[in-house]
Amino acid sequence: MNVENIEHLKYPIGKFDCPNNISEDHIKSWISILEYFPSRLEKLVEDLTDDQLDTVYRPDGWTIRQVVHHLADSHHHSYSRFKWTLTEDKPLIKAYYEDRWAELIDSKTAPIDMSLLHLRAIHTKLVYLLKTLNSEDLNKHFVHPETNSKVLLSYNIGNYAWHSNHHYAHIENVLKRNNWM
Repeated sequence: MNVENIEHLKYPIGKFDCPNNISEDHIKSWISILEYFPSRLEKLVEDLTDDQLDTVYRPDGWTIRQVVHHLADSHHHSYSRFKWTLTEDKPLIKAYYEDRWAELIDSKTAPIDMSLLHLRAIHTKLVYLLKTLNSEDLNKHFVHPETNSKVLLSYNIGNYAWHSNHHYAHIENVLKRNNWM
């Protein structure tokens, strides 16, 4: 498989490209993506067998099961980052090794229902919170320890909307390639 094909398998919708000027319409659109993502994901994976769940989305990639568990873990972290940023002054957030988390036994073997339920709960809470934010809140930021960069909450909303669609596309592409949809 050539480099171009691998890159497309890694980033089927491309990398997150945040607009320079994030508008109210961007925020509303991204929040809508986050609001409906758990239902879309549940519908996408509802009929998959264990063998299908244990299929990788690309060579050397995670299985569908690992992707679903990763989404719950990652979006849980994101929710905490929003809360820290809204309650602390420019917090230095805790990074985590998502690749190591994906190798833990629960990510590799546990039923996906627990992560789908967790994702639904986290997104319900997150969307409720995000819909209340004003422009001052959206311009607050946290500091990411790996890059020492400031991450605006407005950017983070878009990034997690993209992240949702990014991994949805990973799973959807596997289903299409294998004629499982």
